[in-house]
Amino acid sequence: MKKGMTARPTYILAGLLITSFFCQAASQGGNELTVAEYRAELQQLLVATEQLDSSGRAIPPTLQGLPQSWRVQTGQQDFEIPAEGLRRDIRRFEQERSLTTAAAIRWRIQNLRNELDGFQKAPLNVSSSRDRLTALLARPEFRDVRGPTFIDGLKQRLLALILRVLELLFRSSAIPTVSKLLIYGLIGLAVLTLGFLAYRQIMSASGQQDVVPADFPISAKSWPSWLAEARAAAAQNNWREAIHLAYWAGISSLEQQGAWRPDSARTPREYLRLLSNSSEHRETLAALTRIFELTWYAKREADAGAFAQTMQALERLGCHST
Repeated sequence: MKKGMTARPTYILAGLLITSFFCQAASQGGNELTVAEYRAELQQLLVATEQLDSSGRAIPPTLQGLPQSWRVQTGQQDFEIPAEGLRRDIRRFEQERSLTTAAAIRWRIQNLRNELDGFQKAPLNVSSSRDRLTALLARPEFRDVRGPTFIDGLKQRLLALILRVLELLFRSSAIPTVSKLLIYGLIGLAVLTLGFLAYRQIMSASGQQDVVPADFPISAKSWPSWLAEARAAAAQNNWREAIHLAYWAGISSLEQQGAWRPDSARTPREYLRLLSNSSEHRETLAALTRIFELTWYAKREADAGAFAQTMQALERLGCHST
């Protein structure tokens, strides 16, 4: 009697473990999506972001129940797409409910969808371009195009030898024995070379866009105007230009508040040094300057997340959307 009573709970426990194992296996298998299902899920998430605002409404369950990643099956191979970035944006929105944090979520989902569209595009057929290039290089004017020959290499080595001899000559005490004409000729050649290089640098720089508008003080254009232009650039996914314009919105706002006297010749670091360490805006301007320098001067790739951080910094400076 006791033996049968002891065995019965054991069978029940084994049955529960087996059931749990099969349920877990089924749930893992159900996470795999086709490309169409993945696109539909992204569309549902994008529609759900329309309910995100600063009114305090609950976040839609569709956004709260995101998986750790999506497993997408294609005809060639399977992909695992992480959702941690989107989950992090949603957590940030829970802490700070604003239009900026909501926009970051929408941009993240839109980027995922753009990546899916790019994956599904057929690869470009470059065979016709290759044929045109081959025909172009076969034309008579390109017949003599070739790489460096043995004679070319010999000329380069001879020139290097002459330069080394001249270097040793000018480092020794034999300078008085060198003809003054040769010395003055070399000096003149060096001056002409430096002048030519400086001229090329000036001409190449004249064609580039000015980083700092030089025609008028920054505050001559109000910060809402700068901000509107930044949003327009962001709407076209031109994130680098959007961050550039948003930075000047912050500078214009601080300048209109009397943080410094207008001077369009200042650099971003000079604007930052004008704020004292006790200023409530110094830390925010430092963060804004860092984002601007990385995307504009260092030419790092800008994205919606960097623009969202820029907009958050502008809000802390008092540049709120009207």
